[in-house]
Amino acid sequence: MSKTFFVTGTDTDVGKTTSTIALLHAAAAQGLKAVAYKPVAAGCEIMEDGLCNQDVLLLQKNSTIPLSYEQVVGYSFEPFSSPHIAADESGVTIRLEVLSEGLHNLQKNSGADIIFVEGAGGWRVPIGHAHFLSDWVKYENLPVIMVVGARLGCINHAVLTYEAIHHDMLPLAGWCINRINPAMSHYQSNMETLKSLLPAPYMGEIPYINKPYEHNLGKYLDITPLL
Repeated sequence: MSKTFFVTGTDTDVGKTTSTIALLHAAAAQGLKAVAYKPVAAGCEIMEDGLCNQDVLLLQKNSTIPLSYEQVVGYSFEPFSSPHIAADESGVTIRLEVLSEGLHNLQKNSGADIIFVEGAGGWRVPIGHAHFLSDWVKYENLPVIMVVGARLGCINHAVLTYEAIHHDMLPLAGWCINRINPAMSHYQSNMETLKSLLPAPYMGEIPYINKPYEHNLGKYLDITPLL
């Protein structure tokens, strides 16, 4: 069965999609068949074929195995909001077994060596009925990759996220930092502090890049700890 990792962020808008694409590129550079899965995508456009999320399209495009849109995503919602609100506004209940069905299909039938599951928001994002998306990650027993968004407060967010992952008895397989704010003050000092506080492999830094999806992002991450 494919090796599978869950990609979480220290907050929303920290670059999970950029980092997941970097992971896909890094895996491809190692000769691995790599695909991505998005359990819940909120914020979709209505297209001829139905709802369409730009992050899902990017994950689909950057997977090394051809996949349909439906294979890459569990739930797609038009409202751009937290999954539990988007689901409620859409009149849908997010069911953990549906999230698992999509993942298991990729694990068993895609032929992938490695699968990166991109989360939504941060670790404790609610999906409705007193459930968090992290409950599903725990149910699937997935090792976690944490994306730290480089901005003021990132040390607090990173340590709290690690503590929550550890509390859920899941391994932090590695972490990376994404430079979402190129002008962040004392960036290097923050980096060194994070390295001293997070007891997991540091996988690399994705620099601030204009139009990142037009670049090979895999060169910025070392996925050796995952293999």
